[in-house]
Amino acid sequence: MKRILTDKESNSLEKRIAEVEKKTGAQIVLAVVGRSDSYAEIPWKVFALAVSMAGLFIYAFNLLWPGRCSSATVLVSIVFILIIGITAALFSVYFPWFARFFLASHRAETEVRQYAESFFLTNELFSTSYRTGILLLISLFERKVILLPDKGIGGKLSHAEMQKVIEEMKPFLASRQVYHALENGLDVLGKLLVDKNLKESGRNELPDMIIEEKGG
Repeated sequence: MKRILTDKESNSLEKRIAEVEKKTGAQIVLAVVGRSDSYAEIPWKVFALAVSMAGLFIYAFNLLWPGRCSSATVLVSIVFILIIGITAALFSVYFPWFARFFLASHRAETEVRQYAESFFLTNELFSTSYRTGILLLISLFERKVILLPDKGIGGKLSHAEMQKVIEEMKPFLASRQVYHALENGLDVLGKLLVDKNLKESGRNELPDMIIEEKGG
């Protein structure tokens, strides 16, 4: 998998994480995933739509310019429709920006949240002494951010406060500026956590390194 962040960007973020943790008592993990699901249905949706549109085009063409319909014409029409459908489906596979048009926002939100929850459990972010772990995860394909706090923090951060962190990151994520998105999100999160009076274990219990995964 091609790296998303440079060494310089990763080192800078790791230092910021250490600073925020020292000021707040939280244990923060940043993660970037390529995509949270394979969305195998998207190429089929694109294929079905493209085939339908191609069929309508041929129907309209025959209405405007009616003529004798031979078996060869029918065969050519069928081949044309299939080529359009297959081309469109392949386009959705190789060009994420195109496939994203066919992904419902609520479906993307659900898959990214499920991925984040699985990531939280798999990497045992719940294992801190006072349950002060917090995951800030970006899923690039969906352009979604999930902020997932452990129960030692969850009751102290309101939904509005967590949404504020996410909203600060969205403009950078939209232009694929992953480093700046994480940087801004971390800064806003740090400011919100300063006055939450979290219990501290006195040691760094979770790795500060930024985790990158291919996902889906």
